[in-house]
Amino acid sequence: MEGWPKYYVGLAKGALVVIYRSTNPHSIERETQRLEKMGLKRGVHFSVKMPEEGRYGYVRILREGLAHAAWLSVHGEGEQQRLAARFVEYILQRAEEEGENVYRKALEIVNEGRSWSSLRLEGFEGRVEVGGRIYVVKVTGWGAEIEESRRGRKLLRIRITAEVGRVESEHTIVDRVVHEYAITFSRRTDNTTVGRAYARADAPGGRETDAKRFSALVKALTGREPRVYQMKDDKIMIECYEGHLEGFAHYAELADAIERWLEETSQHTGERRVRK
Repeated sequence: MEGWPKYYVGLAKGALVVIYRSTNPHSIERETQRLEKMGLKRGVHFSVKMPEEGRYGYVRILREGLAHAAWLSVHGEGEQQRLAARFVEYILQRAEEEGENVYRKALEIVNEGRSWSSLRLEGFEGRVEVGGRIYVVKVTGWGAEIEESRRGRKLLRIRITAEVGRVESEHTIVDRVVHEYAITFSRRTDNTTVGRAYARADAPGGRETDAKRFSALVKALTGREPRVYQMKDDKIMIECYEGHLEGFAHYAELADAIERWLEETSQHTGERRVRK
């Protein structure tokens, strides 16, 4: 596309690779400035290596960088929005030139970014199946805060207050319980994301029933059922991953806090990446 250097767009072990290489430090610096003008952050959305002694340097767009550019192409303003829209169009064009699998992966990331903050928790009601049972979920409250652990790690706590009930027949919903469900997300040492919560022993029906209601809530909001583990001490742990967090990021009420936490906890060095 006119005005853009030639990016390589391809796949490596199933992950999308978007990278511009050059031996000219001025070209790398120019592209870095353009991405920053677009609204992408170095070290969070893209990584840079300057050329040395005639060797190639690069600007590499991280997965979250392409997704953020896609979000800006819809929700940005002015020149930032126009730059992001042109960049996303260009990357999709390059991906299409490289083949169907590359294009499909790039489009998946772009669509993911465009959908961030596109939904609202206010007034949310849904039905999902968990463990062969149908549950009705009605959200009544929410919140997302960044906290600090005793060891100084930044955590993201998402709180959803919801009424969850089990459908017994077409017109009968039983075991309706209103409760605040909290999930705490953290980074693992390999920079991946995990969210954990524990079922309550004092909840109506006990831990197992509470875990099913919790699972129904997560699945209703993210489209993905969490993993549930029975611990040795009889506790039940509910575990979520990157895909669940991305699902929560679709909601306008949570998106800003999630994006801020992802930026503040990113650990990109070289070609590391975070999100799926």
